[in-house]
Amino acid sequence: MDSAIDIQGRHLKLSNLEKVLYPAVGFTKQQVIDYYARIAPAMIPHLAGRPLTRKRYPDGVDGEPFFEKNAPMHKPEWVKTAPIWSGRNRRTINYVLADDLATLVWLANLAALELHPSLSLAKDITCPTEMVFDLDPGPPANIVQCCEVGLWLREIFEHFGLRSFPKTSGSKGLQIYIPLNTPVTYEVTKMFSHALAQLLEHDHRDLVLSEMSKQARTGKVFVDWSQNDEHKTTVAVYSLRAREHPTVSTPVTWEEVERAFKKKDAGLLVFEAPQVVARFEKMGDLFEPVLELKQRLPDLKAGAAAPAAEPIEIAAQADEDDSPLRKAERKKPGRKNSDGKSRKV
Repeated sequence: MDSAIDIQGRHLKLSNLEKVLYPAVGFTKQQVIDYYARIAPAMIPHLAGRPLTRKRYPDGVDGEPFFEKNAPMHKPEWVKTAPIWSGRNRRTINYVLADDLATLVWLANLAALELHPSLSLAKDITCPTEMVFDLDPGPPANIVQCCEVGLWLREIFEHFGLRSFPKTSGSKGLQIYIPLNTPVTYEVTKMFSHALAQLLEHDHRDLVLSEMSKQARTGKVFVDWSQNDEHKTTVAVYSLRAREHPTVSTPVTWEEVERAFKKKDAGLLVFEAPQVVARFEKMGDLFEPVLELKQRLPDLKAGAAAPAAEPIEIAAQADEDDSPLRKAERKKPGRKNSDGKSRKV
């Protein structure tokens, strides 16, 4: 079944609308397009102006996917693109900019189920507007353990006067965003996030890993700080995921994170496409502050942490009594050691 529609003055042909992209639940391409059209008012501001990597599933979530960075040759002329030089590929890549509803629907029609934007705007690709921590659990750990680690991160950032915003990955984990929207480099955000990940691992070795290690992943949460890189992307807020069900990377409140951790119920943080649309209609865009909230990262050691310092050196500084990171950790009353015993701080 094919169709032709006009969206905001753009003519668009839609194809194979009856094709099932999520076989386990019979979720069709038409339903995928409908979801992205409905969530567009919330999602587009988070995609606009950002180079976009797409993960396409032409044969559905059980088929072979492929990543796409360059805009396809057959794109409509009205689809905006941004030329970005890739040193790794030694060529310019013309990234799609999903700045409007018509482009988002066009991408959905291509079975681009997962959308992965840059942390930067195309106009200044070297300056991230946000920092992210991707909390990835190793079974039998799940999003409940990610909630505990996320709450530790929130406490550290609150100590620095920084606000942070959680969202589900739509898969297994939790992601924490810190809006910046001030001049900064990836060198700084990567250094800072790496140091925090190492600090959490140092204080919670029973649960936290700061480096990818398949052998050590069992029952632990990998705090992936490496997403803070010009060459990497993180799944967009409100993006579908290619899981058995049409789950979504969903913004949540810290109260919801606390509730899921308290009840030890991973199901409290699983949301599918229809639920996410209903949440947006009721709660608005919980991630809206990420777009404009201006925040600056503090020096890790009272102005002594040079941008070129190695993360491991900065993490070592955290062991010093006057370190801002250590002070942030000490601020937690009754914090538990890795042996589970509480200690006064």
